[in-house]
Order: sequence, then structure tokens, then C-alpha cells
Amino acid sequence: MNQVPTVLLPALAGRHGDHAAAVLVAGERLSWSQLAARANGTAARLAGAHAVAVDARPTLQTVIAIAAGLAAGVPVVPVPPDAGPVEREHIIRDSGATAVLGAADWTDVALPRIELAPNGPSLPEPASDEVALIVYTSGTTGAPKGVVLSRRAIEAGLDGLAEAWAWTPDDTLVHGLPLFHVHGLVLGVLGALRVGSRLVHTGRPTPAAYAGAGGTLYFGVPTVWGRVCAEPSSAAALAGARLLVSGSAPLPVPVFEQLRSLTGHAPVERYGMTESLITLTTRVDGERRPGWVGLPVESVRTRLVGEDGGPVAHDGETIGELHVAGSTLFDGYLGRPEATAAAMDGKWFRTGDAAVIDAGGFHRIVGRQSMDIIKTGGYKVGAGEVEAALIGHPSVIEVAVVGLPDDDLGQRIVAYVVGTDVVASALIDHVAGTLSVHKRPREIRVVEQLPRNAMGKVQKNLLDH
Repeated sequence: MNQVPTVLLPALAGRHGDHAAAVLVAGERLSWSQLAARANGTAARLAGAHAVAVDARPTLQTVIAIAAGLAAGVPVVPVPPDAGPVEREHIIRDSGATAVLGAADWTDVALPRIELAPNGPSLPEPASDEVALIVYTSGTTGAPKGVVLSRRAIEAGLDGLAEAWAWTPDDTLVHGLPLFHVHGLVLGVLGALRVGSRLVHTGRPTPAAYAGAGGTLYFGVPTVWGRVCAEPSSAAALAGARLLVSGSAPLPVPVFEQLRSLTGHAPVERYGMTESLITLTTRVDGERRPGWVGLPVESVRTRLVGEDGGPVAHDGETIGELHVAGSTLFDGYLGRPEATAAAMDGKWFRTGDAAVIDAGGFHRIVGRQSMDIIKTGGYKVGAGEVEAALIGHPSVIEVAVVGLPDDDLGQRIVAYVVGTDVVASALIDHVAGTLSVHKRPREIRVVEQLPRNAMGKVQKNLLDH
């Protein structure tokens, strides 16, 4: 049975009045009432669609298209604008999309294209348990899987973040993140429309664009914050903001400290996945500890599970797999009941991420269980810990640490380093002197760049092993 509808996006229902420049994307702007009228008019054209694919370029048209799908109660499938024909075909076919919004240059897609409407009347609110989005994972372990997110989960996730960050209609949110992932789309667009804050999407997340936006709340990934810090004048322009938020990948401790020095703000770090939305964050009124992602948001519970299936001590050191439960969880992988079952332990979602929790409940993500826990010489070492030590060395710009097969150790610790004047022995000694000796890299490989996805996450599976 469908749940009683609640208003997913109050700003578009007139709950926060109106503002002439409520939504600004790459220089184009609309008021909330104008956005609502265009979304509702387009939604009327979606009647009967099983799902709608949206070319998720960072444009105002994308925001209208996504709002239209939500208004119509039709699942929205955001498609990365840089997806090649094979990936795009997989996403559209797997999702069951029967129409496309935008994407005039998708000449390989044989689906009806629906034009955005200039205006239209309000439509009844869909039920809370209906599907809002089908977001495809990065596909690092095979073809991308469709993550089914309900309106209910999005509401719970955004309300939890609004409480943790004191996010209100008085804020102006600024970011330039992609609109086909949870960070840029759910937090960065739907969050503003739910809270009623103004939204400025810069098109591209450049330091100059962030500096000139005049926001109170900024979202960025570590790559963005690193570039902001590399331009001190742009960083200084953010001093008038209320909160800087970093996510989608671990924020290097030196960047954390640079942000604090240049802007006067210690950034908030948070953690989540497409399947769970954002589950952990440091708080606006709490401790912001470099390298740690804080406490569960409202309606979320966490636990650490050891290799034996038992609980792991909350001592800040012992590593376990992070499981999460609560109302922000996805409804499953589209058409893949076996994959969904494998990802769940009852009501708990197995994140596949290794973490530690201290006595106060603070969480630190160590890395992926499958790749970032290195078993070497009888020890269990978190790749993230070694990466954090290496990034503190002045010759290191970027680094990725992996475990490679070793006849003697089982796995040996290998660091891929982007840097200047790198001396391998100096880096190895630096880690041995900073951490335990057994955590030192046995090999340093200097590379020009690390492979990353659109959200800035290093794709270690693409490293030349």
C-alpha cells in the first residue's frame, strides 16, 4: 500500500514564498514559481512513461527535467553526459526508460524525446514510497547497477542533513558538482528545493566561480577544495560563508588544514553511498576532526562487523566492515534480487567499506574492504592510513596505496605517487617513522596522474598493477 504523500520539494509547492533568482545554474536563473510551472507542465507530458532518462548536464534544463519527473511520479534516470554509447545504452535499457528529456545529440537512442514545457498547473503529490530516482553506480565491478531510491529515503536523508548542518531557507547553497550522482543531484539540487535555500550551481567547480558566488553553504569534493586552496585569494573569498562541506572521497588532512587556515572554516566531512545516501557527518555544532566523518544522521544506525561476523570494538583502531540501517536506504538494485540480497544482512546494508569507530561514536573510513584492507606479514593495514601519512610529505601531491600479491608477505604495500622530486626511500622512511614500521610501503611507483571518476574518487582497479 502506498504511503500518504508528503511534499518532497516544499520550495516548488510555494512553502517558502518565491525568489526571483531562487535557482541559478551556469548563469541561467528561475524563481521557484517559474521552475515549478515548467516542471509541472513537462510532467504532464510524461504521463504513462515507465521511467524517463535525463541527459544530466550541469544546466538549468536538467534541473527542470528532474523536477518534472519527480512531479509526475515517474522514476528519473540521470545519465552522465560523458557516458559513451555502450554505457548509455546499458543504462537506458536496464532502467526501462521509455522516454528521454533533453539529449538532442543522442542520435543512437531510439526513444521518444519530450520537450520541456513553458508552464503548467500543479499536480497531485506522488506517494512517499514511490520511486524517485534510479541512479547507476560507477560499475567498477561489472556493468553499472541501477540503485532504486524512493521519495521517502530522499526526504529522510535531506532532513537529517538539514538538522546536522543547521541548513535553513536563509542559506545560499553553492556548488559545481555533477548532476548524475547523489552529491550534486540529491544534496546539491533536491536539498536546496526541500530546505528552501537559494541554489547557485556554478556549471564548473572552479575556484573563481566559488569565490564569486557569495554563498553561505558550499559543497565540494577533495579535488575542488585542493584547487581552491591552490588559489589563496579565492579561498579567502569564502571567509564569509557559514559552512564548507567535503565528501565523495576522503579529504586529505593537509587540504583540511589549508582550508581552515585560508578561510577560517574547518570543513565538515561526510560519508555516504548511492545505496544509503548520506549516513555520517560531522556537525555544524560539533567536533570537526580531520580524516573523520563524524556521527550518524537522524534515522540512521551503524555497526562494525568483523570477519567472523561478530561485533568490532569501538576503540578507534580496530577495523571492521561498516553496516548501516535506517530510512535512508535504497529499495534495492533494479532487476537484481540476488545482488540486493547479497548487499543486505536483514535490515542492515553491507557497505563494503572498512571503518573504525571511537568510544565517542566518531567514524573514520579506512577504505574498501575488497581493496583497501591490505593483509601483509600477518598484519591488517588500512590503505587510507598509509595514504594520509604519505600525503603529509612535502614531495607528495597525490597518492593511492594498494596491496599487491607477494610470495613472502601475502601482500606488499605499494604506493602510486604523483609528486615532485620524489625519493622513494625518503617516503618509505617517512611512513615508518609516522606509523608502525609494518605499515611502510615496500615499493613506490611514481606516476603522472591517478585515474579518477567524475566525483574525484581514485579508481584503483585502473592502476597498472
